[in-house]
Amino acid sequence: MSGISIDHGGAISVDPGALRDVARRMDLVTGHYDDAHVAILRAHALVAEAPERAAQAGGGLWSSAQRIRALRDECAEATSGTLLMADVYEYVELQAAADLEGAAFPDDLRLRMEQLVASDERIAPMAAMLVEGWKDDRYEGMADQSTWHGLMTPLFLAAAGIGTFAGRGRIPPGATLSGTADAVAVTAVATARTTAPAGFADAFRGFAKAPDAQIRVEKYTFEEGPPTYLVYLKGTQSPGVGGAEPWDMKSNVELYTGQRSASYQATLDALAAAGVEPGDEVNVVAHSQSGMIAAHLAMGSEYDVRVQITAGSPVEPSLAEDQTLSAFRHTDDLVGVLAGGGSHAGTGSPESFTAAAVDDQPAPWEDFGDWATDPVSPHLMESYVAMAEEVDASGDPRVEAMDAFWSRLAEAESVEATDYRAERTDPPPSGDPHAYIERLAR
Repeated sequence: MSGISIDHGGAISVDPGALRDVARRMDLVTGHYDDAHVAILRAHALVAEAPERAAQAGGGLWSSAQRIRALRDECAEATSGTLLMADVYEYVELQAAADLEGAAFPDDLRLRMEQLVASDERIAPMAAMLVEGWKDDRYEGMADQSTWHGLMTPLFLAAAGIGTFAGRGRIPPGATLSGTADAVAVTAVATARTTAPAGFADAFRGFAKAPDAQIRVEKYTFEEGPPTYLVYLKGTQSPGVGGAEPWDMKSNVELYTGQRSASYQATLDALAAAGVEPGDEVNVVAHSQSGMIAAHLAMGSEYDVRVQITAGSPVEPSLAEDQTLSAFRHTDDLVGVLAGGGSHAGTGSPESFTAAAVDDQPAPWEDFGDWATDPVSPHLMESYVAMAEEVDASGDPRVEAMDAFWSRLAEAESVEATDYRAERTDPPPSGDPHAYIERLAR
């Protein structure tokens, strides 16, 4: 990986509310500069009344006053620019919601958009430039990957097109899964005491703790208050269609096209078997296909999903402001490309972020076996663990904001983990994987 970018998602680098909070603090600094400027001018005036002192200190005081004034003006200008960007980002968010909801978009929010545009003539054109820039750059690095020296580029672009133009890459607000899932049987295959993850890389390593299961449910019991659950959901386990394995291509296509899948049903059954009740806090660590399961758990289940951490998810959910999404993507991950860049407004709480790793260093043919040249390995969990280690060490404030989540889990008196294995009980006849892939674009 040659670099990792971390932002709020889409065209928005920082949540507008967070920017306005920064601007308020900068404005306080501006006020302190004003106070200092006045104090130095008063001192200069007092010194000027004593000619014998003025020759020694007058010039220095006057220069200091001028320097403080210049710093004050720079701080005021930065505050103004920060507030302008907050307004621009808010307008982008509102415009995205208006485009999505159409006539159902609330009148008060439409009025807010009009007020923003009327407040500064720069806002609308700057917002348009941001969105256009995001559209141009959201697939940055994709055509330059060292995956078989660009031979896979057409496949990457096709996947991105499915997510973008077929509208499958973003799950809109209010979307629910339809249809009936294949019947599944869920069995607990292992139980153990464990410890809470200490960061993103540690969380991704948690998948290795359940080698014989697709689902791991960890119950965190505290001295006071209800328990919290952390659920690990693995990615696609079989490239087949319609066999006993629920995490297969059939479930992939069903979830991506808004249908209820056997893997989603198995997740609900495992949560019920673990004693999770409606309204309980359930946080999710998900890979690949299970990023879609996590999205629908957060948006449409009876559980209180506050945090979801995804690696190589093919979709971006539409989350509420009290829900946090930490999304990890490699630009040379074909599955992650299916998200189509998500929404230009981003999603979730101010602490939500998308971390994207770009591998744009061509590798020599003799390194064909290395993960940097392999079009499959960038999607595997090992590569996301390596990426998460860099994100953990990045110092990004949104990453550090998650320290409160890890710390709260670490306060649990006990952590009990149960691994669940799911299988279809009446597998449908195996289908043609190519036919299912064609359905993605419909």
